[in-house]
Amino acid sequence: MIIIKTKKEIEILREGGKILGKVLDSVVKKVKPGITTDELDRYAYELIKKAGGKPAFLDYQPDGASYPYPATICISVNDEIVHGIPSPRILKEGDVVSLDLGLNYKGMFTDHARTVGVGKTNLKSRKLLSVAEEALHIGIDQARAGNTTGDIGHAIESFIKPYKYGIVRELAGHGVGRAIHEDPYIPNFGKAGHGEKLVAGMVIAIEPMVNEGTASVVFEDDGYTVSTKDGKKSAHFEHTVLITDGDPEILTKF
Repeated sequence: MIIIKTKKEIEILREGGKILGKVLDSVVKKVKPGITTDELDRYAYELIKKAGGKPAFLDYQPDGASYPYPATICISVNDEIVHGIPSPRILKEGDVVSLDLGLNYKGMFTDHARTVGVGKTNLKSRKLLSVAEEALHIGIDQARAGNTTGDIGHAIESFIKPYKYGIVRELAGHGVGRAIHEDPYIPNFGKAGHGEKLVAGMVIAIEPMVNEGTASVVFEDDGYTVSTKDGKKSAHFEHTVLITDGDPEILTKF
């Protein structure tokens, strides 16, 4: 069921979205060669608690998972697409790292992700990140009342296709707000005019996952991490977006 948010809920989501944007930006600035993903996770936890929020992913058990997610942030490195679990792993020069963070603020949820290079990265990696981030904003531009979820997916797919990158099909964007995952399902591919109709008051998370090589994925044995099948790098960007009667409003900007 698609949930239309009330004015009060939207105000809380605006507050929470700004906090989440600032927290994730602070975590991004900590990324450097030699830091562990555990350290980044602890830092994200401290910032969220200090801001008066709760980590949305910590102890969250999605459908099909055999145990709750054990960390604050999902940190996925290089060929890991999403849902990587923080560990003592040390980030190295040239790595590409996706940071995906959810926030529960006053009972309302927002979701945000960025992928960044560690130290100096090569041209191939920088291009992948640039295309994936641009794809997110192209998708957001279609998040307008009267359009459909298919319009979002079609725009993202049409932009990425000429680059010969793989668009992950097993995972997608989603509604968000009263829970971290709500309807509708928002694939990063599709047909214009198809899918759920967008109406003012809907809040959605749009999140292209773009692979350097094949679109095929592997679900790892830890029950959470999803990786590229060919071992090539992946990039993931996400914003929480409010559908309005005018332009889309990105809630996770600050």
